[in-house]
Amino acid sequence: MSVRRTFKQALAALTSPGWSYAHTDPEQLHQVLAEQTAAANREAADHADGAAAWNNAGLHVQPGVLEVRRDVLADVHYLEGLLIGARRRGLDAELIERLAAAVDSGHELTVLLADAARATITAPAAGH
Repeated sequence: MSVRRTFKQALAALTSPGWSYAHTDPEQLHQVLAEQTAAANREAADHADGAAAWNNAGLHVQPGVLEVRRDVLADVHYLEGLLIGARRRGLDAELIERLAAAVDSGHELTVLLADAARATITAPAAGH
């Protein structure tokens, strides 16, 4: 496990109630999911404002896109590990199916982010 992943897990355990253990009560799990969404929504304006400040040229956008892609790649690889473990242990088919869909979506997102990074480089005009 990477130091980055371990640090993220430790930080999440301190800041997200209930993150560090499994929930057996659907209402408790729903509450954790709602709290995660609410926290992300509270931070969304700051993130959007900070990102929008750099949108005056494609090359200014590129570092942010590359950073997000790096983080998504790390998270997708972690999800792949969860999926591999679930398959090896013969866990519930619906869980495996949903993990596989999340992994596939994550990989699709990394491709889209790579395309966005490539789009930040504008080709020189013909004859220059």
